[in-house]
Amino acid sequence: MSQIAIIGGHGKVALHLARILTGTATGSSTGAAHAVTSFIRNPDHAAAVSATGATPLLADVETLAAEELADKLAGFDALVWSAGAGGGSEERTYAVDRDAAIRSMDAARQAGVKRYIMVSFKGSRADHGASPDDSMFAYYEAKAAADDYLRATDLSWTILGPSSLNLDAATGLISVGSHLPAGETSRENVALVAAAVLENPATSGRFIEFNDGDTPIATAIMAG
Repeated sequence: MSQIAIIGGHGKVALHLARILTGTATGSSTGAAHAVTSFIRNPDHAAAVSATGATPLLADVETLAAEELADKLAGFDALVWSAGAGGGSEERTYAVDRDAAIRSMDAARQAGVKRYIMVSFKGSRADHGASPDDSMFAYYEAKAAADDYLRATDLSWTILGPSSLNLDAATGLISVGSHLPAGETSRENVALVAAAVLENPATSGRFIEFNDGDTPIATAIMAG
């Protein structure tokens, strides 16, 4: 059993992931259940997190210094970043999706948490190509900066690059590759991919871009 922290624990992907990792998800097949702690900033979300089998931990990563967050991460084996500003102001987008994410990487290193999974987006890179007039420009910039920072660390990282997200039920099937055209994937499939890479150290050091597709996740993440 591993001790896994999820930051952004009340998000839809995170709630699915907690159920999968704790073994409470219907049809969960990740093997031994893990102990999951989901970081949340709103105490009203604690009950929903507890229902997944995870332990809620109240912590506002937007305001915590790296050293403070490191104290909370002591003893964990892996960290999944699934937080985001959620389409707020540009200022808050940079504060959460870039700055807080980077502090979480520093905190993970300080706490000795080696495995780090970043939930990002398909096409995340400095030359993402979006215009500054694009309403998503700040998000693309913030995520690309955080992902590049992660790549330069000595953490055992994997970056997930799902296409546009929907609320469909998971199929457990994806297509992987930077060459894929724009597409969609379900939030539940993203959670399944996150769980799969946590179980597979060979995915370390990889940026896995994917859509819903026709290849079982465990196979796809190794072939892409």
